[in-house]
Amino acid sequence: MAMRSLLIDPTIRLVRASTAGPVAGAIARRRAAAGNILTPSPLRTIRDAGGEPEAPGVTVVRREGDGPTGDIAADEAYDGLGATFALFWEAYQRNSIDDAGLPLDATVHYDQDYDNAFWDGTQMVFGDGDGELFNRFTISLDVIGHELTHGVTEKEAGLAYFNQSGALNESISDVFGSLVKQRLLDQTADQADWLIGARLLTAKVNGIALRSMKAPGTAYDDPVLGKDPQPGHMIDFVRTNQDNGGVHINSGIPNRAFYLAATAIGGNAWDRAGQIWYNALLDPNTRANTDFAGFARVTIDVAGRLYGSGSASATAVTKAWSAVGVI
Repeated sequence: MAMRSLLIDPTIRLVRASTAGPVAGAIARRRAAAGNILTPSPLRTIRDAGGEPEAPGVTVVRREGDGPTGDIAADEAYDGLGATFALFWEAYQRNSIDDAGLPLDATVHYDQDYDNAFWDGTQMVFGDGDGELFNRFTISLDVIGHELTHGVTEKEAGLAYFNQSGALNESISDVFGSLVKQRLLDQTADQADWLIGARLLTAKVNGIALRSMKAPGTAYDDPVLGKDPQPGHMIDFVRTNQDNGGVHINSGIPNRAFYLAATAIGGNAWDRAGQIWYNALLDPNTRANTDFAGFARVTIDVAGRLYGSGSASATAVTKAWSAVGVI
């Protein structure tokens, strides 16, 4: 049961996936439009559920422009929403989750000992953790970025949440969740830890994070949680009927591909590597049923269009997918 709580309630994610749909005419129109609008800012509202299973929460504790509340979960949520908004706007000229200025709402202190955080299609919801396995779910900036990125994916490719397309959906959220953290910390690809949820596990757990993009399968090995099951290569691809076909397990393969591409390209991963993955998500050839190989082809094509087919960036992307056995 604990494994089902590593970031995700499968029921919620299935509901989200069923409402998703691709956005046509993606890249060129966005870049043209970006030059015609004022610099946007986030519009954040944080609510407190007071330990009740209610979302949105009843009590508004912080609105856009308000100072810190002293409630660490509320303030972490506020800052995490802002950092995610900043990455997508300043790096990719995307105005909020829907690229149309969607207000960023969040509910904290959801339910009792709730081991999860999720994007429900309209807002973020954060549990406080049980204190045994998990700390509060606002503690990890990359977890906040991860969940908000699911909203971006819904608006774009609408990757179906099962099997390889679902694992790719999870991986894209890990990619941009990590980039939110790296950008805030001003880390290069070589300096980053490439961990997702590095502070989320309590000291009682034998582990360092939920997942490692650099070394899938090494994030934890614990008597309660078990051993991190993620593979980093297609030869170890896990075929299972659980976890919607292993969406949280097999995401380690495209995660490692991005890590390899970003570190080979060098510099800040949100620049060239992030641009390639973001524009691949917007590309009309990335559809609801796109698998690993299909997305690999799109990223290679996008890298060639952005930086030249024989460029170091395009070569790095090709070698990364080859190294994990996808192409």
